[in-house]
Amino acid sequence: MIRVAAVGDVHLGPDIAGRHRAGLATIADEADVLLLAGDLTRHGTVDEAEVVAAEYAGLGVPVIAVLGNHDYHSDREGEITDLLTRAGITVLEGTSVVLETPGGTLGVAGVKGFGLGFAGRCGSDFGEPEMKAFSRHGRASAELLAGALAALPPTDVRVALSHFAPVDGTLVGEPPEIWPFLGNYLLGEAIDAHGCHLAVHGHAHAGTEKGVTDGGVRVRNVAQPVIGAAYALYDVAPHAASLAV
Repeated sequence: MIRVAAVGDVHLGPDIAGRHRAGLATIADEADVLLLAGDLTRHGTVDEAEVVAAEYAGLGVPVIAVLGNHDYHSDREGEITDLLTRAGITVLEGTSVVLETPGGTLGVAGVKGFGLGFAGRCGSDFGEPEMKAFSRHGRASAELLAGALAALPPTDVRVALSHFAPVDGTLVGEPPEIWPFLGNYLLGEAIDAHGCHLAVHGHAHAGTEKGVTDGGVRVRNVAQPVIGAAYALYDVAPHAASLAV
């Protein structure tokens, strides 16, 4: 069994530095890895990212992150990635990593993702250049996730990590009008095509924790307002489709 802790949308800043750290005190006893599902900062500034680095460095477990839309807001995402990397946090964007854990090997493929919507009610490559650009970027984000999953060698457990949602089931509670800006069905298709035990995302603060892809992969929305804790913990059985929650 591999113990996966995950949280997203912590939106840290200097005014709340240190508050989250207390909730992480026992994580090394409870989890084999911590996944951060984006929106780590409020406005994507370097000083906010410094708080993130201080909060999540040296926890005694590997920390793997993707960035979210808030982390891109100030156009400093490259600096934020470098800062977190220097703090020992692995930041994924169309890339993957393999970890050795006491419960087996864990492969994590990550991407921020982007909006697009869901089958039958999504954006399309038609009309104005701005609409084409939106749709094409959503498709490109799913291709990045598919490539990262394809690049993973065989591991006991495979997890997809994103900020945007790969299914609409975890968006229930959010206004339906904004679902195209919260998720992307092609992310879910990439997960099903390449096989995962678990998919983790954030972004939907008013959504629902539990969902599933069309192919039966468990999806968990770990936005902090949804899980209401420093992290959610999932036990994933190697080579099994079952997920203990």
